[in-house]
Amino acid sequence: MAPDLLDILVCPLCKATLTLEPSETRDDGDILRGKLRCSACFETYPIEDGIPNLLPPDMRDD
Repeated sequence: MAPDLLDILVCPLCKATLTLEPSETRDDGDILRGKLRCSACFETYPIEDGIPNLLPPDMRDD
């Protein structure tokens, strides 16, 4: 996931901004693993293999 995607992504539940918490990045700065955290409702959304999973928590296969 490119970090500049944060400019257009919002929390699917409450539409607030998301903050990035990377745990693994590539040399070019793209995020391979980490979390997106909502600044309002504090829900977290995983990033796996560079793809953010923005499904609501009750719809995810965790």
